[in-house]
Amino acid sequence: MTIAVTGATGQLGQLIIEGLKKAGQDEIVALARSPEKIENTGVEARKADYDAPETLAPALAGVDTLMLVSGSEVGKRAVQHKNIIDAAKSAGVRRIVYTSLLHADTSPLVDLAAEHVKTEAMLKASGLVTTILRNGWYTENYTASVRPAVANGAFYGAAGEGKIAAAARADYARAAVAVLTGQGHDDEVYELAGSPAFTLADLAAEISRQTGKDIPYVNLSEADYAKALEGAGLPAPVAAIYAGFDAGAAQGALDGDGATLANLIGRPSTPLADSVKAALA
Repeated sequence: MTIAVTGATGQLGQLIIEGLKKAGQDEIVALARSPEKIENTGVEARKADYDAPETLAPALAGVDTLMLVSGSEVGKRAVQHKNIIDAAKSAGVRRIVYTSLLHADTSPLVDLAAEHVKTEAMLKASGLVTTILRNGWYTENYTASVRPAVANGAFYGAAGEGKIAAAARADYARAAVAVLTGQGHDDEVYELAGSPAFTLADLAAEISRQTGKDIPYVNLSEADYAKALEGAGLPAPVAAIYAGFDAGAAQGALDGDGATLANLIGRPSTPLADSVKAALA
């Protein structure tokens, strides 16, 4: 069985490929816009550009299972995903595993969820065997701000007391590998989240504990947090998107049950303390 992984130069794609290699999967195809970046990783690299449909079917030749890591360009993903799903059908791919969003069909993060919902519908209509991995938030989305928080003396956000059932990126990669190489996952939809859920105040308290410094959580309005992110160097549209994610977290958008992820990976998700330690290292 040949497994192809899209987004092979991205962080999640790289982790999935490494996990497949460790699991003993020999026939792996790494798909990327710039395959030269991954030519010496021990797997076959092929050029596959979502925006150049003519590259996709050839890239999928001989592939049985496609690991479709969702594209990173918000606003373009539905079209990009349609291109590769169509190519997979024409290339004779049997099965697609797709990384969607936690509670995509009911998520308060409507703008983010919409493209995932469209992609899930396209997969269902494709006639292919599918598995949908509705991934929750990556802990790294927040721990990337750990060192700046220490430097600034506070952790800023707009999530209020919202619970965030995040898991490490490596946890989601491990779940993908389990689904790609295991049995009994055909046409399943898995809601994947970490456990226990935490608030940003909990995160700030853990940073304080590990650094020995008082790093409080400062809750801002969505608009003020967007301005703060702009001040930190993010473009205004990006800052608004990230502030909106926090506002969604305040509404419960990032909370979920961690049991399914734990069952797939055979252990609890990575503890928050471990993720903070890694961010501080």
